[in-house]
Amino acid sequence: MKILQNLAKLCAILAGLLLTGITLMTCISLIGRNTTGATLVGDFELTGVATGAAIALFMPYCQIQRGNIIVDFFTTRLSHETNARLDRLGALLLALVFAVLAWRTTLGGLNSYETHSETQILGFPVWTVYVAMVPAFILTSVIGLYQSLFGLGGDVGAHA
Repeated sequence: MKILQNLAKLCAILAGLLLTGITLMTCISLIGRNTTGATLVGDFELTGVATGAAIALFMPYCQIQRGNIIVDFFTTRLSHETNARLDRLGALLLALVFAVLAWRTTLGGLNSYETHSETQILGFPVWTVYVAMVPAFILTSVIGLYQSLFGLGGDVGAHA
């Protein structure tokens, strides 16, 4: 589990760097627009592609921290063991969903690469965003699978 935690942290750091870069670029563009009238061409395109990659890169860390929304309105009166089983089932379902996302994103990235899909203004190759998303989706799926097998609570670290 320690390896999964470290990989999830690395993904989150990369996402944070992307968002920091977007923020700095947006500030430079806004300052330029409001002071000299000059802007960074295609800044909104870069914001879109970097944000998409950053969201995907945050997913493994979110799952390992159990940061996803849990609606426990109907399960608050159930036993701890039942809730633990439901949590494991939820982690398994999440693992399956992210495995499908990884598969479909891979196909989308390959299609984007083969068709030379680019952003409209800068001509930024769209397939590069998929390159960041697929490993993060796979890692999220593996984390969910691990949690479904070994549990999500304090016992997770015991299997590291």
